[in-house]
Amino acid sequence: METILQHFRKDEQPFIEMAIGWIREVEDTYSPKLTGFLDPRQQRIVESLAGGSSLKVASHGALPGAERRRVLIFPDYYEPELLDFRITVFDVKYASKFLNLDHKDILGSMMSLGINRSKFGDIRVGDDEVQFAVADELKDYMVANFTSIGKAKVTVEENVHPEKWIGSTDTWTEDMHIVSSLRLDVVTAALVNIARPKAATLIHGGKVKVNWAVRDQPAFELQESDMLSVRGSGRFKVIAIEGRTRKDKIRLVVGKLE
Repeated sequence: METILQHFRKDEQPFIEMAIGWIREVEDTYSPKLTGFLDPRQQRIVESLAGGSSLKVASHGALPGAERRRVLIFPDYYEPELLDFRITVFDVKYASKFLNLDHKDILGSMMSLGINRSKFGDIRVGDDEVQFAVADELKDYMVANFTSIGKAKVTVEENVHPEKWIGSTDTWTEDMHIVSSLRLDVVTAALVNIARPKAATLIHGGKVKVNWAVRDQPAFELQESDMLSVRGSGRFKVIAIEGRTRKDKIRLVVGKLE
């Protein structure tokens, strides 16, 4: 266990231990294991851990281009189908002429119901329409209890027509950055083109998130698949670490959300 954990961050260890438990369960029972919705970093961790075994991994988030996905860990004999991921997509019905909803409003209302974040996936907001993905086991609960967003009354209806699901409008552009280290302040400075001390000030001020959590330590080390958001400057993802230059600098491929 210690050998495995040393390759990951200390604060990721509880999730890693849980993921190792999933893998061992599949190895012991020789039957598939479905996780809740995981963020991209968690998906990568599961893929990495399962890669050292004879097991296979597949993921699905229902909505096109989904970021949050359920992961299926399964023996090599098994052939997964979409139904194995047990995801329901809902339309939110509301008075769109009088109300503008955004991602934060919907997420906040879901969390206020006491629903664990792992039970629902992406939330999509289009022109006068809102959709979200949830685990099948929450289907009846959502219909009965998700009746308001803030002070606005809403209802939800299952949408079983994939061709009508809202696709992702995210566009990422990739760039190569040459950095001296993977410290958060160093990479942040390179990404938003500011001096390192100013990047450190942003980090200390809680304006930089890594994998959706505020990181206030400039020395925090980034890894592949990390997602960053810098308030006022957008979202980034670490796509690849492509070795070092002759001067021992790190080649970092980073995507930026346009």
